[in-house]
Amino acid sequence: MVENKKIIIDEQYQNQRYVYRFFKRTLDVVASGIGLIILSPVFLIVSLAIKAEDPKGPIFYSQVRLGKGQRPFKMYKFRSMVVDADKKLEKLLKENEVKGAMFKMKEDPRITRVGKFIRKHSLDELPQLWNVLAGDMTLVGPRPPLEREVENYSEHDVQRLIVKPGCTGLWQVTERNDVDFRGMVELDLRYIQNSNLWFDITILIKTVAIIFKPNGAY
Repeated sequence: MVENKKIIIDEQYQNQRYVYRFFKRTLDVVASGIGLIILSPVFLIVSLAIKAEDPKGPIFYSQVRLGKGQRPFKMYKFRSMVVDADKKLEKLLKENEVKGAMFKMKEDPRITRVGKFIRKHSLDELPQLWNVLAGDMTLVGPRPPLEREVENYSEHDVQRLIVKPGCTGLWQVTERNDVDFRGMVELDLRYIQNSNLWFDITILIKTVAIIFKPNGAY
């Protein structure tokens, strides 16, 4: 479990890590570009599966998230829920299974059959490789939150937004849904505090392993 210890991030230091950020961006562009090419058959299969289950619904789902410095951007995913999922969320908020400023529900009735599979194996996140190429996201970093979630952040929590958000991170490859919002924040801050290129590569390798052997994603 995550230690109950407050981590303070030096924002000025993070902004001045020019060499690390240069190589991190280089890794992002190269890896996401290669990933989009190699994974194109997976994109096709997932797209066909989503359409087969719901021919009238869209394949992709976009949502405005907040990135570094709370800058809004449109994040892309494969659609894993029913078309009107956002409208149904309000009725489900009281059944939230995690404490804090995020919503998680293991048996979310909005998730489709195909959606359950692609979420379990983290395949729904693959379209975010486009976000990485565009520069809105990085491969490794804190997950980008919704604006309504950030409205409930404390000054401590908002430190997650000092750096660019990522497709995967320390939270995803360790505790994941075994910790609450507070635990996720501490894992994100621990990552930011100790981030380096080798740490990023290690997390990416573990993320690939999770696709084949899920660790509690839902």
